Amino acid sequence: MPVPTYDGLFNPLLRALRELGGSASVAEQENAVARILKLTPEEEAEIHRGNRTKLSYRLAWARNYLKRFGLLENSTRGVWALTSKGSGIDTVDPVEVNRVVKAQDVAQLAAMPNEDTALDDESESNWEDEALETIKGMSAGAFETLCQRLLRESGFIQVEVLGRSGDGGIDGRGVVKLGGILSFHVKFQCKRYKDTGLLRPCATFAERWSDEQTRGS
Repeated sequence: MPVPTYDGLFNPLLRALRELGGSASVAEQENAVARILKLTPEEEAEIHRGNRTKLSYRLAWARNYLKRFGLLENSTRGVWALTSKGSGIDTVDPVEVNRVVKAQDVAQLAAMPNEDTALDDESESNWEDEALETIKGMSAGAFETLCQRLLRESGFIQVEVLGRSGDGGIDGRGVVKLGGILSFHVKFQCKRYKDTGLLRPCATFAERWSDEQTRGS
């Protein structure tokens, strides 16, 4: 099948992000959507302009619309994730998404007020305590998903959550690239330390690097 229009990619993209654990890099999204749509290698590689494929170009527009509709968010490192609203729905009506986003375009023609939102010292310190309590109260599955997101934000790719906290084993795996030359397959465990007041809301790597190290991949 040919690559769908940008709004025809809304629901495949949402499905891809759910299957990838709620967050993914652009490359991971493109691979997952191509698989979901069962695109042939030729269809996946079809060029839009220059070196950019139609799939890449149209997915970029799909992300833009879904973000403005409130279903996606992204970081400066290019990792995209479902928002709480996006996590709570399975599919969207492309007509409705287009209507809402285009209405926003019309509204933005008016001048936006410029409001100062400087935080005082007290509010700056409070957010850390609130974040700490939120992470402590997360379920095991939610904490592992957070670790997956943090690893992606740190540049890891192909990050998968395999286990559940408390099982004493490996919770996930991923790939980290060094300088674009070496890549290492790693396994990680997700750890929280509640009782000591010290919380490490990130994945701590298992005792050793995996033997599955590869070069140039």
